[in-house]
Amino acid sequence: MNAGMMVAAVLHGRQDVRVEEVPIPPVGPGEVRVRVHTALTCGTDLKVYRRGYHARMIVPPAVFGHEFAGTVDAVGDGVDQWRPGDRVTAANSAPCGTCFYCRRNLFELCEDLLFVNGAYAEYLTLPPRLVQTNLLRIPDGVPMEEAALTEPLACVVHGMEDTGVKPGEDVVVLGLGAIGLLFVRLCALAGARVIAVGRREERRLVAREFGAAETVAVEHEADLVAAVRRNACGGRGADRVIECVGQPAAWELAIGMARNGGLVNLFGGCPRDTQVSIDTARLHYDEVRLIGTFHHTPQSVRRALALIAEGAIPAHRLISGHAPLLELPAVLDAMHHGRIALKVAVSTSGASTGGFSLRRGEEAPRVQQAIGSEELGHAP
Repeated sequence: MNAGMMVAAVLHGRQDVRVEEVPIPPVGPGEVRVRVHTALTCGTDLKVYRRGYHARMIVPPAVFGHEFAGTVDAVGDGVDQWRPGDRVTAANSAPCGTCFYCRRNLFELCEDLLFVNGAYAEYLTLPPRLVQTNLLRIPDGVPMEEAALTEPLACVVHGMEDTGVKPGEDVVVLGLGAIGLLFVRLCALAGARVIAVGRREERRLVAREFGAAETVAVEHEADLVAAVRRNACGGRGADRVIECVGQPAAWELAIGMARNGGLVNLFGGCPRDTQVSIDTARLHYDEVRLIGTFHHTPQSVRRALALIAEGAIPAHRLISGHAPLLELPAVLDAMHHGRIALKVAVSTSGASTGGFSLRRGEEAPRVQQAIGSEELGHAP
């Protein structure tokens, strides 16, 4: 390893990620450089890997990854609230605080939303706006890999705020990737009766652990809407439905699962330029309400970390494997081909000293069956 260089995973294009040496990012005024300890894989990163870019966040070649935890390595001029060695995590964006939407507390719709990527690396420098808005101290006793779940959980916390789940309601969660399972957990904590709908038996078992009262196996039902409605509100359908798949067909299924007067949160982000077909009678005569939730807010980020610190989230059940940074290309390839489920904790420890070696010809760990598109729900 050359002086002033670090190991990082660089996206070069479609399904082309290379672990290589790049310069350690400098630290300017108001900035904080973090020594990354753990970065988590997620559905958004898999989308980026498949597409080779992200229209709003990444133009290759670029280091990517955005769910992480680590320690402060260095601070820039004007930063006095952080010190080297502080354990931290951060959201992957920061609103401007002054635009039309920020003035209306719609921070997720900020007209100048600043995105930050680069967590699949030994070091990541955070810009001043993010340092001021969404850099958080990890409470004592919280493991790094659990703190790294703060960003995806913040998206779910924001979705819960929009959905307005109430105690005693029947709530369907459609899609049981990491995001769907987090919704199952928060809905159960809110006192709802949760009906978890997914393809994989092992994922339905985790949903039970997270508090689901009922599970429905997608692969066993010829008429999924009818099967779900039988389990909700005496056959009328669910009070609330949260869609976490991110496919147009799943959006249409979710709308059919709601009772008259029910609410459907179309949380899963579908590919751009896709369309759905909606029976107008569902919206008009049945008064089914449709909403969407995007991203997170500074408030939901803080609430998410608090939930993790309180032990309310069985975070260890969502992290289904561990891998060193040098194996990230193999991990992403395995996810792409359906051989890894949920999240993999990627460690950068020892990367610059040659402590990692990629096992040529070997696959990344096969920890569970894959979940198809069920995990791809919290980013565009």
